[in-house]
Amino acid sequence: MGKERWLAVAVKMELTRVIVSEINDQQAIYLKEVDGARKFPILVGEFEAGIINRRLLEEPPFRPLTHDLLRLTIESLGGEPQEVVVTEMKDHIYFAVLKVKQNDQLLEIDCRPSDAVALSVHYDPPLPIYVAEEVLTEVS
Repeated sequence: MGKERWLAVAVKMELTRVIVSEINDQQAIYLKEVDGARKFPILVGEFEAGIINRRLLEEPPFRPLTHDLLRLTIESLGGEPQEVVVTEMKDHIYFAVLKVKQNDQLLEIDCRPSDAVALSVHYDPPLPIYVAEEVLTEVS
């Protein structure tokens, strides 16, 4: 899928739930359409689910963790994160980009959706999250 296609039909979503299971390896985040009813889970790693959950429920850690480091690095290099876009799903794996404005350029950095959402919640307010319409259609 070309970038132009998903850029034109991305749907704004919000993080509504984080499932952190101590019993099994099934951690998940739930995204819901901002102006609609569609929602879906994305399975994530234990580390990412824990980071997202902690960031939403607790004070920031005393020392920077991985996503804090990424945020500080982007800012130190003159970047301004703009948004997260879940761009596609292939073989039941989601793909995403983090859009960062640096000078007059908009960079699209390939990343896992779990890392992108984890980075999103490290900002106040959180970075906007979008999902390509094609992805929403596929998971419906």
